[in-house]
Amino acid sequence: MKLRLLVSAASVPLLAIAASAQAPTAQAPAQGQTPAPIANQGPTSAPVAYMVDLSSGAVLFERDADRRMPPASMAKMMTTHVAFDLIDKGELQLNRMCTVRPETWQRWHGPQAGSTMFLSAGEQVSVENLLHGIVTLSGNDASVVLAECISGTEAGFVDLMNRQSQALGLRNSHWGNPVGWPDGGVTYTTARDLATLASSTIRNHPQLYRRFYGQESFTWGRTMGSGQAITQGNRNPLLGRVAGADGLKTGHTEEAGYGFTGSAEQNGRRLIMVIAGLDSFNGRAAEAVRFMDWGFRSWQTRPLFQQGARVGEAQVQLGSSDTVGLVAPRNLAATLPAGLGRNLRASIVYDGPVKAPIAQGQHIANLVVQADGVPTMTMPLVAEAAVEEAGFFGRMWAGIKHILGMG
Repeated sequence: MKLRLLVSAASVPLLAIAASAQAPTAQAPAQGQTPAPIANQGPTSAPVAYMVDLSSGAVLFERDADRRMPPASMAKMMTTHVAFDLIDKGELQLNRMCTVRPETWQRWHGPQAGSTMFLSAGEQVSVENLLHGIVTLSGNDASVVLAECISGTEAGFVDLMNRQSQALGLRNSHWGNPVGWPDGGVTYTTARDLATLASSTIRNHPQLYRRFYGQESFTWGRTMGSGQAITQGNRNPLLGRVAGADGLKTGHTEEAGYGFTGSAEQNGRRLIMVIAGLDSFNGRAAEAVRFMDWGFRSWQTRPLFQQGARVGEAQVQLGSSDTVGLVAPRNLAATLPAGLGRNLRASIVYDGPVKAPIAQGQHIANLVVQADGVPTMTMPLVAEAAVEEAGFFGRMWAGIKHILGMG
């Protein structure tokens, strides 16, 4: 049964908040009216755009966010996520050496093979260096070598990608290769799914995210003839242009156009943005900076609860306790347009009573925050303490209370 508990005004330190104009959104033209140019509709001209504030879960802007599209090299975010997951589970070591198969080198070298780390046939390369080659250099060769090293075959790794994609809830994504190479529509995703993938990378693998994303350049390989070391720069258009920018991945093919999934953090507030379908390298760079600047400038966050703060409690079924405290798993905040006063309404929502046993830190409820003219914000709440399953007499007493209408 879905239960909703109002959070009292005393609990939420922000019931009348100052904030600005609501974010502009694109509106459909009236029948027979000529549509306005996309550039006049919102904070970016990108045909596909999406922005979410991770501190509140608020979607600040979306345009065609669920359109299935080829991701190009943004698919390497999924390749990297699979590797990060294996590393954090202890199933893959950063110092593991991978061999560049001659067949792989033959397929993924030269101008026709796209972005490259400049690997050599037969070369031994560590997982760590391959990840730098994928994340910073967008190396197609590095992506396939890592995939083969992990799963034996590229097809086996793609199966891992799709299984993990489903586990992450990427409902409109399917992966056909670890590179994002055009494959006749087998590989597709959406802006919303790319943002979810980026969020999982940042939240679930924070140390690896900091270690590999946001590097300005990486050096690998040597030029023919002089043998000089080859240093390539990161194509992330936000680095050095937006304060706090630290990820994630660009993509480009003739089929997909120019796209980018990016993130930046300022004053404890992290935004994730996706743009796609742009027609030039410079256009992507300009739109990325403009869109991210808009997200920080036009919106503000207002703190709700600090990490570990008790927000309320949930009823427990057949547990050693009848209730369990609900706490914030991280700092929670609401996102509002800057400048206008708005009243916030907060409530705790969960399916309950929650059946024991319950683990400490288990996600069992959500804090739902609403404000006039602003999309609903949903944030997780977790169990304050473990609740064991009730023993025989506890279950019997619970049954008696239920019969008597006491519980």
